[in-house]
Amino acid sequence: MATSTPRSPAKPAPNWLRWLPGLALLKSYQAAWLPKDIAAGLVLTTMLVPVGIAYAEASGVPGVYGLYATIIPMLAYALFGPSRILVLGPDSALAAPILAVVLSVSNGDPMRAIAAASMMAVVSGLFCIVLGLMRLGFITELLSKPIRYGYMNGIALTVLVSQLPKLFDISIDDAGPLQEMQQLALAVADGQTHWPSFAVGAASLAVILLLKRFDRVPGILIAVILATLAVKLFGLDAQGVKVLGEIPQGLPSLAWPWLSNADLVKIVLGGCAVALIAFADTSVLSRTYAARTHTRVDPNQEMVGLGVANLAAGFFQGFPISSSASRTPVAEAAGSRTQLTGVVGALAVGALLIAAPNLLRHLPNSALAAVVIAAAIGLFEIKDLRRIYRIQQWEFWLSMLCFAAVAVFGAIPGICLAVVIAVIEFLWDGWRPHFAVLGRVPNLRGYHDLKRYPNAALIDGLVLFRWDAPLFFANAELFQQRLLEAVEASPSPVRRVVVAAEPVTSVDVTSADMLRELCETLSREGIALHFAEMKDPVRDKLKRFELSRLFSDDHFHPTVGSAVDDYLGHTDANGRGR
Repeated sequence: MATSTPRSPAKPAPNWLRWLPGLALLKSYQAAWLPKDIAAGLVLTTMLVPVGIAYAEASGVPGVYGLYATIIPMLAYALFGPSRILVLGPDSALAAPILAVVLSVSNGDPMRAIAAASMMAVVSGLFCIVLGLMRLGFITELLSKPIRYGYMNGIALTVLVSQLPKLFDISIDDAGPLQEMQQLALAVADGQTHWPSFAVGAASLAVILLLKRFDRVPGILIAVILATLAVKLFGLDAQGVKVLGEIPQGLPSLAWPWLSNADLVKIVLGGCAVALIAFADTSVLSRTYAARTHTRVDPNQEMVGLGVANLAAGFFQGFPISSSASRTPVAEAAGSRTQLTGVVGALAVGALLIAAPNLLRHLPNSALAAVVIAAAIGLFEIKDLRRIYRIQQWEFWLSMLCFAAVAVFGAIPGICLAVVIAVIEFLWDGWRPHFAVLGRVPNLRGYHDLKRYPNAALIDGLVLFRWDAPLFFANAELFQQRLLEAVEASPSPVRRVVVAAEPVTSVDVTSADMLRELCETLSREGIALHFAEMKDPVRDKLKRFELSRLFSDDHFHPTVGSAVDDYLGHTDANGRGR
């Protein structure tokens, strides 16, 4: 009888390899994926070039630096990024905050603009890497969906308004979206529009929007090619249509980004702001495609991958980058299987810069503005806001407040305000949580809220009080006040209070001191304070906060029912202690 040779167990991957998901993937790479990854990479290139140039212009730096911000970051993410399919690069959502900082510190000098943008990328990269290593990848989840909608809608408006002057070929001062719209309207009414530029840009925008409904049709590429051919064939540049012009030949070089006599605070705050925006978008997109491919993505590693990509952009003359909600679907539709698609795309863009940079010299600026405007239109979220207005109006108005803040004050102050509002919203929910006095409902198991069940029976001498939130400094006093009010409102003299503490997931020093004071106050009235269903980690904290003297083990009960049974077992029929 033949015997099978036992297989030796596979050696576990080295611990350091988990920080290099791209390298780890090579061990399981299948040869059948290679043709699909190469083909998808070449298809992706057709979008990388025009979009990269357009978003660079929208960010306040020369167009070629958008290609620089595409090549090296995509190679870096292929090595450090956990997502198999995500495409990174310049993004319209980052254009407004980058532009706000660049304009304020560059004084109109293109080289200073490049240095400022690269410094922002370095700050953004370091910020993401540090948070990823500290396993704080959840941080962007602190921003609620309505608040994210608000600042993204504000950024979309800011990006759109910043590109309209280029569409009309009108120069206006940078003064925030509302004032810029006013200046533009006055300039158009004054007849300052350059109609050939507007015709090219408007036609490009129409082509992009009309073809957008067809997923497999590269509408941006078609619009850009048609606009470039129109300029070349009809000599529109001689009629005043501004074009991209000469692009430096060659690849980006390693350079230390530094800007003397600059407001470093603005650059650091801007870099941190774009990092939060980039990771919020990247984490959502990454999770979406992970669900489609039945894989799991570590959010902390995603933050590290995004950080390394931004760091690479900053040191190779790029600017902050993010995941792309428009280029990633293109890669997926083209058959991408792994990050080799991005590597092929990056190498193809590099080959273009080396071999044929002049192919892009007649690309009109108004067509690039149309590309960004089309992307900005896609950023607006209206449908889900209607649903939020219908089901929770105060969160809708929070979203509108964030939108107005970005529109009035600009991207960076607006985003900072959005974060502040998010923190206030979080604290408010914990500061004024739901609470309930519980009673027994006939024919219904358990103990339930008297407000929902007014006919619920109370137990003489006992108050069952539930607090639906963690106990912390912001709500400690309110907890004490509400509990004492429940004691005063009891129809019979109270001998014991039981806090149904299952929703209480944490306590801090302030709330622990409040419990000490509350216990002493109740004791003077002959009332004992007990707890039911308190989680072990919370009990451990009470011990650490030196409350063991007040609350011994018999003050804690596994369920509300057992707490009631214990109370009844220690009282007589008249509710007096035995």
